[in-house]
Amino acid sequence: MVAVAAIRPLVSVQTVEGDMATDQPPTLRRVQEGRPPNLRRVLGYRTRRVPYSTCPRRRNPPRGQAAFGNMCRGGRMFAPTKIWRRWHRKINVNQKRYAIVSAIAASSVPSLVSARGHRIESVPELPLVISDTAEGVEKTSAALKVLKQIGAYEDVEKAKDSHSIRPGKGKMRNRRYINRKGPLIVYGTEGAKLVNAFRNIPGVDIINVERLNLLKLAPGGHLGRFVIWTKSAFEKLDSIYGSFDKPSEKKKGYVLPRAKMVNADIARIINSDEVQSVVRPIKKEVKRAPLKKNPLKNLNTMLRLNPYAKTAKRMALLAEEQRLKSKKEKLDRKRKPISKEEACTIKAAGKAWYQTMISDSDYTEFDVFQKWLGVSQ
Repeated sequence: MVAVAAIRPLVSVQTVEGDMATDQPPTLRRVQEGRPPNLRRVLGYRTRRVPYSTCPRRRNPPRGQAAFGNMCRGGRMFAPTKIWRRWHRKINVNQKRYAIVSAIAASSVPSLVSARGHRIESVPELPLVISDTAEGVEKTSAALKVLKQIGAYEDVEKAKDSHSIRPGKGKMRNRRYINRKGPLIVYGTEGAKLVNAFRNIPGVDIINVERLNLLKLAPGGHLGRFVIWTKSAFEKLDSIYGSFDKPSEKKKGYVLPRAKMVNADIARIINSDEVQSVVRPIKKEVKRAPLKKNPLKNLNTMLRLNPYAKTAKRMALLAEEQRLKSKKEKLDRKRKPISKEEACTIKAAGKAWYQTMISDSDYTEFDVFQKWLGVSQ
């Protein structure tokens, strides 16, 4: 029956064949991105000319082909990298420590380790601690046997089967092959022999507990690396990083960061009797603010603000009705045919009005204009 990995407050030391009977808790991304730039090297040409009839790195170059220039095949890049560039990124010491201890803590959570893709179905428990006998393993065959005994060989096979050629141009730049990460072996004794035994297994990394590296504990910035500790390495963690109450012995004044919450089950806390007894009851009658209506568009709202608006609106409607009625009557009169006698009467009235206008324009009836007009009485 396949054992299921479990997380427990007490850690058991897994025995290896040949043991003697012994008896036997957002910073990461920044630190992860800051480490690789500090490991780069600057390379480039000092040659500025473009000689012909020669080509570097070729035994029999074609004649007449240029070299070294940025426009030449196999030449340097334009504006090569210089040593005075801002290559390095400063990382605070406390940030690096915070990221490392977070990665160590995440390696003991089975859900995070499984989510990262590791095969831990056959692992008895996490964190996985084995006896110090494993540090004396010298042969790779013996190392594989140890991995099979503790149930970690399935993860090693997964990393071995993932060995493939990198897509793209990266395979021409000294990184031709890629493979997934397997378990990380952390040992505590300096100069242990297991380094030579495990280093040839694909996907398996080895590191000393005194020199834990975030690039190994959380590759790619993802927490949950499958870590296998030796007993001596696991016992040194308290002296290196301290605890919640006791400061570290090797890092001056450093104390492990405390969790923001002791119990992360928020739903359980909210629904507990202690919290529910002091919270306010649920509001069943919700009083919502009324929707404000535009008085210029809503008549009832306008009448509440101005009662005279009803009378003004009625008067405006009556005036508009009267205007339309009078306009219609005028149009009807104009469009109504007239008799011959009425036409003669209208024509005579027009002629009389015209004669009156002519006599008025002569100013004969005004004494003031008689001398100016040269009219004598």
